[in-house]
Amino acid sequence: MGIEIERKFLVAGEGWRAAAERVQPMAQGYLNDLAAVEGGTQRASVRVRIEGGHAFLNIKSREPGHTRQEFDYPVPVADARQLLALCVGGLVDKRRHYVRHEGHLWEVDEFLGENAGLVVAEIELDSADEVFAHPAWLGQEVTDLQRYYNLALAERPYARWSAAERDGAS
Repeated sequence: MGIEIERKFLVAGEGWRAAAERVQPMAQGYLNDLAAVEGGTQRASVRVRIEGGHAFLNIKSREPGHTRQEFDYPVPVADARQLLALCVGGLVDKRRHYVRHEGHLWEVDEFLGENAGLVVAEIELDSADEVFAHPAWLGQEVTDLQRYYNLALAERPYARWSAAERDGAS
């Protein structure tokens, strides 16, 4: 079993682009919906993701906060394509940019399609209280705001958000 400790932030400005060391297109979908997780009938999200020539099945527990269980398994790309056709909600398309900053690797997700305009940076940590440097391009923390979870974006994309939600209001 893996444990993921992740913090999520909005991105302010374009300063991260010059520091990106590589970019990976991704398409992902979910085999369960947000209502099942919120309602307690399921306690994990089940995601299918294709990253270039690789594909993965991912199961992530849904505890509140920034620490959760995570299981990630490689699957054949052909199987992943068939699984994506079974997903509920829409697909989440994005470009993930990998940016190093003061000893940490940031994943900056630039969303496409119905989520275009949303850019979110994530950092995985070794412990919940780990100190890390905040790059100048880092904006408001949104770790605890469910609407920024990819599972939520698959069902209710950024294009459907109100102006208050887009401005980062809780």
